[in-house]
Amino acid sequence: MANDMKHAPNSAAEIARLLTELLGRPEVASQVGGEAMAGDGELLELTDPATGRVMAEFRDAGADVVNAAADAAQEAQRIWAAKTASERGRIMFEIARQIRAHTEPLSRLEAISAGRPIRDTGGEPARMAEMFEYYAGWCDKITGDVIPVPSSHLNYTRHEPIGVVAQITPWNAPLFTCCWQVAPAIAAGNAVMLKPSELTPLSSLVVAALCERAGAPKGLVNVIAGRGATAGQKMIEHPATGLVVFVGSAQGGAAVAAAAARRMIPSILELGGKSANIVFEDADLDRAIVGAQAAIFAACGQSCVAGSRLLVQRSIHDQLLEKLAEASARIPVGLPLDAETQIGPVNNARQWDKINDMVHQAQAAGARIVTGGACPEHLRDSGGYFYAPTILGGVSQDMVIAQEEVFGPVLSVIPFEDEEEAVALANATPFGLAGAVWTRDVGRAHRMADRVKAGTFWINSYKTINVMSPFGGFGQSGYGRSSGREALAAYTTTKSVWVETAAEPVIAFGYAPG
Repeated sequence: MANDMKHAPNSAAEIARLLTELLGRPEVASQVGGEAMAGDGELLELTDPATGRVMAEFRDAGADVVNAAADAAQEAQRIWAAKTASERGRIMFEIARQIRAHTEPLSRLEAISAGRPIRDTGGEPARMAEMFEYYAGWCDKITGDVIPVPSSHLNYTRHEPIGVVAQITPWNAPLFTCCWQVAPAIAAGNAVMLKPSELTPLSSLVVAALCERAGAPKGLVNVIAGRGATAGQKMIEHPATGLVVFVGSAQGGAAVAAAAARRMIPSILELGGKSANIVFEDADLDRAIVGAQAAIFAACGQSCVAGSRLLVQRSIHDQLLEKLAEASARIPVGLPLDAETQIGPVNNARQWDKINDMVHQAQAAGARIVTGGACPEHLRDSGGYFYAPTILGGVSQDMVIAQEEVFGPVLSVIPFEDEEEAVALANATPFGLAGAVWTRDVGRAHRMADRVKAGTFWINSYKTINVMSPFGGFGQSGYGRSSGREALAAYTTTKSVWVETAAEPVIAFGYAPG
């Protein structure tokens, strides 16, 4: 087990060191127009998820910070849009190079501040660089169409940038969600005001600084350190904001969409899920068990696409559950910077309490804890927010644990009889983000992909995501797509241009020249 708390770092000192190396300052403050700008609101604390100790403080950003960010973004967007598409692409390639050049400190910063294992965050900067590289290649390929209209006009379309985009990202994967949203936005010619979670603003601040080092105009990417109810609301309300992008819970998404609608501006919502991971009796069970663990326990279950419902054909249910429980109990849980750790802490105390409450409410409703269900014994004196990989048996689809997102390392195992019941169970939630099936039957695999309501669906796999492929959901999992070519369409507006080409056009009104 990864359990040696003697090697827990002095996170406050380490965060100060990393921020000085990456930003040139140890203090936490918003990054506005290329400069640090402190807020004047409530004092907020950043807590180390592995120890529960405060590692930094900053003031909540208010209207002054948002107003300054909006001014900086508008000016930067004018400069950015005036560059040729090829110039923008070259700068985005340089942003990617800057991210790769700072892999080690970025990965450590992310591991400590978000509580994610270094074995995961160590490869994250390379994936983030790929996002900028992918969209850099699109900069000079955002083209319009010529429409064969039934008149003497030349009609063509232009895809123009929206201008200033407000983006709100969550605490579970702050570096990933920052780059995931910023890259397509600036590729399409926009400037960004990004508000990361007040619990994990650090890696986003670094990304903004690296964009400027790469040659992007100061203020093209502004990061506002503050709460959603204060700074986030001010961003949405600001007249400069032309689009709102939100990654988070369904409840938060509904509030953001309503606030954007009041201003008659569009929104993109990437929300939660209650995804079904379906295992048929003909599946390769060893692969399915490994896939089920990765689906729910990676990132400590704090993933919108987590396979939190494992639907297992009844004929193999008991066998698979026993093997899965044995394997899951052996997963190393420990400090994020320990190379052996596969599951780190839950990000914050409030989320730990929610997870624990939902597990024990499920138990009271008739589910049984097969393994886990508490902080691992060897970590109970750490002060950190650790939760053991947890598997619940005896779960029925009408239980709250099977309907609502837990956002933690908790797997509900539910039996089914046949394909029809599997589809019915998979679709029996208001979410529609992801899903998967494990089977050797090719026809069945494609039938399930067709019938399960999910924006992303895997066959004999789980949780493979790439910037090239569109990502998003249906229902309470949101709308719009955050990656692939589809994301660029969301970050532009389409203009239709009509040019009369006839030497003597037909006069459609009563006026005659001469």
